[in-house]
Amino acid sequence: MPVIESEEHKALRAAVSALGNRYGRAYFTRTVDEGLPASELWADAGKLGYLGVNLPEEYGGGGGGIAELSIVLEELGAAGCPLLLLVVSPAICGTVIARFGTEEQKRKWLPGLADGTRTMAFGITEPDAGSNSHRITTTARRDPDTGDWLLTGRKVFVSCVDIADATLIVGRTETVSAEEGRTGRLKPCLFIVPRDTEGFQRRRIDMELSAAEKQFELVLDDVRLPADALVGGSTSHAFGSGGEDAGLLQLFAGLNPERIMTAAFGIGMGRYALAKAVEYARERTVWKAPIGAHQAIAHPLAQAHIELELARLMMQKAAHLYDAGDDVGAGEAANMAKYAAAEACVKAVDQAVHTLGGNGLTREFGLASLVTAARVSRIAPVSREMILNYVSHQTLGLPKSY
Repeated sequence: MPVIESEEHKALRAAVSALGNRYGRAYFTRTVDEGLPASELWADAGKLGYLGVNLPEEYGGGGGGIAELSIVLEELGAAGCPLLLLVVSPAICGTVIARFGTEEQKRKWLPGLADGTRTMAFGITEPDAGSNSHRITTTARRDPDTGDWLLTGRKVFVSCVDIADATLIVGRTETVSAEEGRTGRLKPCLFIVPRDTEGFQRRRIDMELSAAEKQFELVLDDVRLPADALVGGSTSHAFGSGGEDAGLLQLFAGLNPERIMTAAFGIGMGRYALAKAVEYARERTVWKAPIGAHQAIAHPLAQAHIELELARLMMQKAAHLYDAGDDVGAGEAANMAKYAAAEACVKAVDQAVHTLGGNGLTREFGLASLVTAARVSRIAPVSREMILNYVSHQTLGLPKSY
């Protein structure tokens, strides 16, 4: 794994940074206040090829990987414009379809995901399952007369369903019993559900979170889907020749990029907050000296910078392993990267607000809204405690407590 970024990656980072800074935090805050998505920034990023940098060239993408896409999200975040939809649409959904979709699914979805003209949400979390994805109860059954799928269940905390063209829903088939679900022998399946499908209902969750992306609870009431709505087609599932584990492979192919991109989300946000604090500490003068000259101010900011840099190294390792096809190694590194980035982000934001004192809570400096946003990287898509469980069990070989 290279420890120094390539010239291509440096050029991508500089170009995306320039785009983000043309819009800036003021633009992003305005879209949040107006309850609108950051459509102009999204469209420009799509036209410049940044949204699909990880997707195959033959379907309109840049032919890169999660390493490149994480640079895009990190730099937009560092410019004050962290686009959460980047985690979901090209990173999770685009990756799953590119790796496991049928040729028809790839042609239908990937070009639009790459240029930003189409977006896709991702629904996995359920009210009664929480972090235990083995308790997913969203169920798909086949209509014996038509071959259609009938999908029933509930999902919560699904981002951007109102603007996404479709949602990639994680469920399971009736061939897996409820008892198997409770004991962990889950065989998931992934379905593409268009936004206006009959029976596909959404309710907005009222969040105390300053974000352009809204959160929803979904209800699927016998949602009828054509046979080709199953990612990979029937041959990827137990009903075909692909084997029962295809859905599980698809799911984890999306979850590792999700963790890597969440790390990029946190690192970018932490960098933005830190830059604001450093600028303030250089200029704010008390008792004839800039406050940044005092070690009580300078050292915590230096520590925040170090921790963000360390988190980025782990994120780059995770992205390198994933793009190289090492899903097992990437799983461990992606969880560690997400943990490290979340902790570094929360500390950087907190220290930035503290450095500015009362000004850190004013709308003028735009840091207070990051306090709640930074917590997202600790909580979602998997909590810090579940990552510690993963590392203690998978890496250290300690017994499980659950």
